[in-house]
Amino acid sequence: MIVKGTMDIVEETLVKARISNRRRAIYCFHKSPDETPQRMINAFLEGTYARPHKHENPDKLETFTILSGDIAVLTFDNLGNIEDKVILSYNGKNKIAEIPPRTWHSLVVLSQEAAVYEIIEGKYNPMTHKDFAPWAPSEEDSNFRDYLGTLRNAVSS
Repeated sequence: MIVKGTMDIVEETLVKARISNRRRAIYCFHKSPDETPQRMINAFLEGTYARPHKHENPDKLETFTILSGDIAVLTFDNLGNIEDKVILSYNGKNKIAEIPPRTWHSLVVLSQEAAVYEIIEGKYNPMTHKDFAPWAPSEEDSNFRDYLGTLRNAVSS
């Protein structure tokens, strides 16, 4: 399929993110959970929190390509220490980040809004899609804001 009007899709997805309590929204190109790979535009607003997680059992490679704005992609060791970070910037030199299977990762939005094209290997099964990091607060935990601030500070240092 040839995708036309990609930036229109980005803007439509950002509009949905602006009214979302989670401050993010997804536009899926895959039309069923059985379709592979998973392909989507993920739109984020500053302050959204994506709990660190990894994809294993089954293992899945995840790829982000920046479409607008700026984000930091972070990887962690098993204790929650940041191992690596890269800034993806629409106007910068880094445009793509690949997250290997079994790698704890998250992102921090650095601009008011950002959007990525995301590809994840394999089928979507909500029961096995993500393993959440036990050392990071859940999205429902009010402490996530403090943790997100810690990640943001680590990105700027």
